[in-house]
Amino acid sequence: MPNTPERPRRIRVQRDGPLLIEGPVEVVGENGEVTVSDRFTVAVCTCRRSRLFPWCDTSHRHRTPPRAPETASEATTAQEEASTAREGGAA
Repeated sequence: MPNTPERPRRIRVQRDGPLLIEGPVEVVGENGEVTVSDRFTVAVCTCRRSRLFPWCDTSHRHRTPPRAPETASEATTAQEEASTAREGGAA
């Protein structure tokens, strides 16, 4: 599926989201497998959590960022628990 010389493809980059590419497109995976979509706009996964990879299934929306400790004592407790877990001890 070669690109037409009429105009370049437009790709929209979103912070913490998929690449939105004007279709139709062919995506070549790292193993050489070609996946084709004839859609007008295609969302290509960048988080690698998608069950439909290389297509986005919005799995990136369910990612939970690590919670920052609220106080200095919580930070110390969290560090101690992590250290104990690494050493194989019980918390």
